Amino acid sequence: MLGLLLGFATPAGAKPGGPGLFCAEYPTTPACQGTQPACTYCHVAPPQRNAYGAALETWLLPGRPRPLSDADFAQALPAALRAIANEDTDGDKAPNQFEIEQGSLPGDARSVPPSGICGGGDNPQFKVCQYDTRFVYRRLLSDFCGVSPTYAQLQAFLALGTEDLKRAFIDQELDRCLQSDFWRGKHGQLWKVAHPKIRPVGSIKSGEDAGQIPLADYYDDYALFTWSQTDDHDAREVLTARYFVKRSGANPTTYASVNTLASQTVDAAHRAGNMTSAWTLTSFVMFTALPRNAASQMYRAYLGLDIAKQEGLHSVTNEPRDYDAKGVKAEQCAACHATLDPLSYPYRNYNGISGALSNRYLPNRLELLFPNDVETLKQTPEKGVILGQPVNDLLEWAQIASNSDAFAISTVTDYWKLLLGHAPTPEENEEFVRTWKALRTTHDYRVQKMLHDLIRTEAYGAP
Repeated sequence: MLGLLLGFATPAGAKPGGPGLFCAEYPTTPACQGTQPACTYCHVAPPQRNAYGAALETWLLPGRPRPLSDADFAQALPAALRAIANEDTDGDKAPNQFEIEQGSLPGDARSVPPSGICGGGDNPQFKVCQYDTRFVYRRLLSDFCGVSPTYAQLQAFLALGTEDLKRAFIDQELDRCLQSDFWRGKHGQLWKVAHPKIRPVGSIKSGEDAGQIPLADYYDDYALFTWSQTDDHDAREVLTARYFVKRSGANPTTYASVNTLASQTVDAAHRAGNMTSAWTLTSFVMFTALPRNAASQMYRAYLGLDIAKQEGLHSVTNEPRDYDAKGVKAEQCAACHATLDPLSYPYRNYNGISGALSNRYLPNRLELLFPNDVETLKQTPEKGVILGQPVNDLLEWAQIASNSDAFAISTVTDYWKLLLGHAPTPEENEEFVRTWKALRTTHDYRVQKMLHDLIRTEAYGAP
């Protein structure tokens, strides 16, 4: 949506208020529940527009030269949205406004609104299309304990009688399974959730199960992630922890917070959870002067915002500066780098691979390790911007990220995908929004408490 909702402008004339204007017009749409539409809402790839974007363009002050001024764009967009509300721009027989409200895409004929109707029918075992505690009990033991209930267990469950007693028993079983090695042990379900965040590479792993070129131990990252997602721990500390976590034993596997680990070398004053682990710095900073890859991976892994897919773009005025002379001011690059580069600046002094100085916070890192690079590189600031908010360093970056709607949405989405096998669908959106909002508020970022909500949803419990 960037080019369209940013005014069909060149990057220098981008209109960052566009997504907000869209969400002001459609505040209850799933695309605006704690986040904003991606550029692909209106584009194939900027500046190429999809059917919805092309239809909107015709109503944005036709005849005026492009790019529109900020004032003209802000004035024209709401009327343009209303003007095509009843059109079917993608030809799927659903009007644009209905698609927007239902959560499908008005510019993609393959994306259609859910019917919201369940066929039902006779089933001797389950209440089809209704929350069924028997179904939930069987599913829960498989998902969280890794076993199916025995015949005797199932008969004992059914003998509990009332639905209230059955639901209370299900909650007890969930808490029991959340202590199991299937859930929290080495290579358990929580490790599976962490895979795309950590992105392990066995050939360069150090420590236990070391590879051929042992550079850093990513088991430390799995340990902190698992700790943050279990018991009464705060899920945000996967990004904000100043401590490390040590894993011990098996069946049961235990985790304990510690102040130091021989495998971790960033000093306590500059630690930000898994954002500054030895593995993150080795794998994502590596030999890079400006660690764009590290910043974009953290943004994608923990906030669910993929800049490569034009998600989470909050253009910063007068950016990108192109301190490292990589050509990011080019028109085809600047729209994304106006967000990505300020996101990356707080990684300025975190070093990746360079012998004895590897995986450390080094004041004046660029001056020390890149003395012969372009002179403007040394002007790279440590201050940056994330989600439109300025930050002084990576610790503030982590605080703003972990307290954002995006973090809560991404966290619940991880478990939704794990347990239901897919991201929330439009018909599941109401329950999904209620669940991630409760994670932030009622449950104070305790994942174990959130999971009790998730297994009570119709999305999880209706066969």
